[in-house]
Amino acid sequence: MITVPLGEAKNNLSKLVDEAAAGKIITIAKHGRAMAQLVPVGKSKGRRIGAMKGKLVIPEDFDAPLPDDLLDAFQGSHS
Repeated sequence: MITVPLGEAKNNLSKLVDEAAAGKIITIAKHGRAMAQLVPVGKSKGRRIGAMKGKLVIPEDFDAPLPDDLLDAFQGSHS
């Protein structure tokens, strides 16, 4: 990890972005205090588990047996 002062980051932003793209983490400090980081963009990991938490509601009878006519339709039977 590299730490650079804000003024240096302003003057060398293109170089720092290239270094971050190459895998380095660049911390930008203002008055000696870390304020931001340049990090490499990671490959997409797909959807996160739990991304829909709290947004979906599963009814109480979700796992109840299907009515016979609907079950027959799924199984290809005709009544």
